[in-house]
Amino acid sequence: MKDSQQMVEDEVLVNDAIKIVEEGEKHNVVLRLLGALAIRIHSAGYEELHKKLDRLGVREKSFTDIDFMAYSKQRAKIRQFMEDVLNFQISRQFLLMHGKERLIYYHPKELYHIDVFFDKLRFNHDIYFGNDPKKGRLRLDFPTIPLSDLLLEKIQIHNITEKDIKDIIVLLRAHETSQVDEKESINCKYIAEILADDWGFWHDAKVNLGKVKTFAEDYCKIGLLMHEDLANMYEKVDKVIAFIDDEPKTRKWMKRAEKGTSKKWWESVETVVR
Repeated sequence: MKDSQQMVEDEVLVNDAIKIVEEGEKHNVVLRLLGALAIRIHSAGYEELHKKLDRLGVREKSFTDIDFMAYSKQRAKIRQFMEDVLNFQISRQFLLMHGKERLIYYHPKELYHIDVFFDKLRFNHDIYFGNDPKKGRLRLDFPTIPLSDLLLEKIQIHNITEKDIKDIIVLLRAHETSQVDEKESINCKYIAEILADDWGFWHDAKVNLGKVKTFAEDYCKIGLLMHEDLANMYEKVDKVIAFIDDEPKTRKWMKRAEKGTSKKWWESVETVVR
């Protein structure tokens, strides 16, 4: 990756990301934002908190690239849209090796790169969105994936980092919790149902939610969070945990729970060198 790709202002990435999603809709291409950039865009009114937490440790810089989720049934349309309409350059080498599940594109002026994931996130634990534009989860929200999936994306990380914890803090602070998919609410029931069928995912999620509370308290002590932010965080984390604990576990979950941490419970993720 060239140095120029590291220097793009956050506002450029935010504006470009939204424009790509909106332009995709005009071409009947479903793209939804993932990750920290999606959290920033979806957390209106809490942008300054996200900046204050300084997730990357670089002043006035929070993001380095743009990530999208898409449907594999639209792979050909997405390639035509990205390459012929937007003039982004595809990584041919990555296409040959991983093109079935993921594509990498570079800005025409090499300002940044874009990852396009198909149907599911395959990291330490999988998160599924479906492969059909008519039946999948991506149209439940705009321009990002649903809030519950944004939270799942972060709490699935086996070795979670502070930048991810800071993203979770902003996501929870900016939204309410509920039992259904709504534009500004995190569907705790959906999260609980996903984790009730996967002991490994459940285990890492519970550990990470505990870490969120611990780090949030530390951030409050040094002035990065206000006391009202901390209280709000505690309340919402506890609600999410309560839903997770109360959800009946499947036979699959219970069978895997018998082995506990004596057997590896997460998938290793190969770092992609760009």
